[in-house]
Order: sequence, then structure tokens, then C-alpha cells
Amino acid sequence: MADPLGLIGGAGQVNPFPGPGGARPRAEDASGGTFKDALTRNLDEVNQAQQEATRAVEDMMTGNRGDLESVILATRKADDAFRMLQALRNRVMEAYDEVKQMRV
Repeated sequence: MADPLGLIGGAGQVNPFPGPGGARPRAEDASGGTFKDALTRNLDEVNQAQQEATRAVEDMMTGNRGDLESVILATRKADDAFRMLQALRNRVMEAYDEVKQMRV
């Protein structure tokens, strides 16, 4: 993902959060990682679930796998993970739109 303003990695010249020492506050979750790290981790997990589902369907079609239940379970797991990721994206976009409408 491109970061034209340099705000995501903290490497940019623009400091939108001036404060004592010019330090940017960090949004951290309970485990000590940033939101960006958590989102990247979840994207990787959804991608892995999609790949496992694709592999399971391919194995079923080629005859390497005989249990239909595990194929259905893998595809359902990947579908649920993707739907949850879409819901998260929609909520983030709604929040962004709301912030855009704020008057400063």
C-alpha cells in the first residue's frame, strides 16, 4: 500500500500531532502492537484461509481428497473470514467519511 504522505510508517516529514518533543502518539492494542500490525496480521490470516480453501477444492476435484466435509468447512471458514474483513473495511470507511464531514 502506498503512503504518499508518509504518515503510516512515521517516516514522513509532516507531523500532524505536534506536542512535547514533536512525538507522535502511537495507537496500540492490548498486546502492545499497533493497529497497522494487527490489520496486517488479520489480512495474512484471511489470505491463508482463502488459499487453504482453494487448495481443498482443487484436491477434491483432482481426487486427492475424499472428505467433502473438510472442503465445505474450509470454504465456509474462508468465506466467514472474508465477510468479517469486509465488515471491518466498511466500518473503517464509515468512520473515515464521518471524520471528513467534521468541521475544524
